[in-house]
Amino acid sequence: MKIVIAGAGAVGIHLAKMLSNEDHDIILLDNDEEKLKEIDSHLDLLTIVGSSSSLNDLKEARVKKADLFIAVTQSEETNITSSILAKKLGALRTIARIDNQEYLIPENREYLRSLGIDELIYPERLASKEVISYLSRSGTRQLYEFSGGKLLLYGIKISSKSVFMDKTMAEVAEMTTNLDFRAVAIKRGDTTIIPRGHNRFSRGDLVFVVSKPDAMERVMNLAGKEKYEIKNAMILGGSRIGQKTAMELGKKMNLKLIEIDKDKSLKLADYLQDTLVINGDGRDKELLKEEGIHKMDAFVAVTGNSETNILACLLAKKMGVKRTIAEVENIDYIDLADNIGVGTMINKKLLAASYIYRFTMDADVQHCKWLTVSEAEVVELVAKPDSRITKEILMDLDFPEDANIGGIIREDEGFIATGETQIQAYDKVVVFTLPSAIKKVEKFFK
Repeated sequence: MKIVIAGAGAVGIHLAKMLSNEDHDIILLDNDEEKLKEIDSHLDLLTIVGSSSSLNDLKEARVKKADLFIAVTQSEETNITSSILAKKLGALRTIARIDNQEYLIPENREYLRSLGIDELIYPERLASKEVISYLSRSGTRQLYEFSGGKLLLYGIKISSKSVFMDKTMAEVAEMTTNLDFRAVAIKRGDTTIIPRGHNRFSRGDLVFVVSKPDAMERVMNLAGKEKYEIKNAMILGGSRIGQKTAMELGKKMNLKLIEIDKDKSLKLADYLQDTLVINGDGRDKELLKEEGIHKMDAFVAVTGNSETNILACLLAKKMGVKRTIAEVENIDYIDLADNIGVGTMINKKLLAASYIYRFTMDADVQHCKWLTVSEAEVVELVAKPDSRITKEILMDLDFPEDANIGGIIREDEGFIATGETQIQAYDKVVVFTLPSAIKKVEKFFK
């Protein structure tokens, strides 16, 4: 696939890194010559210095022959303009990053589509949806729904309370024959393992599990996780993520939002009618005490500053908050933050890249997500008629070792895959895979 990426910011570079490892012809366009020189030295792609809103520069970037044009600069106006121009020049599909909720209103969305913008990506909206999802169920480190919640994927940290500890996958399967779930990956230290029957669960492992919704509570109990309802939550940061989260949850739970900027606090107090807005520094221990941090079930740090969010979540944990969520935009900090027990993390770059990545695949991809603390991704693929995945039962397929099939949705019914499972045409299949196997997995569904 011929792909042009406009914008060598965090999202653009992350996408370029991922796609350059695959069989794609990639051109990265940006006006920062020094940044492009650095990228050019270690990635297998072509870089062009120029403006994505310039017709001449777009022509030089061979947009006319592009299968996919991705505009992810820091400027929403530039992304919209360049996507329209790219479409007029001949790009088959265009994606623009936006920062404005109004473009997602159906009539506005249709208007932009008529101008030539096929897809819109709004990272802050994706991030707020993640936060809301994490706050809806306690005890899990990460939570993803497939086909409207027919199947769930979630992460569980193995502790000394877990009956899984020091047992192999096969032993756990024997103990839980009447429970519909499957462990599809184990994050141990800096390594992600695609487990088989002989693999053993160890204390501190982050285990990713696929199950039906009605099995989740029992799986959590076996993992030694306490279920609790989140009634009181505190948000640090009046960013767009913080605002959208508060707007969605303000009527469902008691919310407090701390914002350091006084003028912004006053505006937010008018805008967020169901949230108590406090002007102050959320890293101030005394302020947190005054605002009842000890009564909070959850603490969400979304200031836009990774260091502030990490430190604030550690402080909240120390003060007794069970559920902490931190926005960590510096990818280099994610493993460190996970190892020191920050809690759940969200990253807009990974969310945006996951959303865009599915448009680079030939198979029918319903859902694709990179897991924040793991090297792996989870993909929901549709089995095409006569595709290789439908030819034999799973145990007889030469499925890649670096991938695991977790579950299947068939005619609105979700179930867990076993070696005896026969996948049928049009089944939606949840696959957990390392990057090394994604293209091999894709071939099974084409």
